[in-house]
Amino acid sequence: MESEPKKQKRTRRTFTDEFRAGAVSLVLEKGKTMAQVARDLDLTQSTLGRWVEQARANAGKSTRGTLTTEEKTSWRDCGRRTASCASSEKS
Repeated sequence: MESEPKKQKRTRRTFTDEFRAGAVSLVLEKGKTMAQVARDLDLTQSTLGRWVEQARANAGKSTRGTLTTEEKTSWRDCGRRTASCASSEKS
């Protein structure tokens, strides 16, 4: 049995906010499919899908109950100072 060569793992890339907004705009405003935009911009569909869902949540149009960016930031900050968040909830 011949072993198949291992598939190279994609290196982790970072994207600017402008790039993300442009990709999301192609889906939400221009009506292109996520598959097509992901292919054109060399993204994974799951990455683009997360960006689109986050944009919908921020616009108040999420059907999945996704937290807005502001809500996520608030939760993350609260986790860093657990004691102060717990005491403020009781008040």
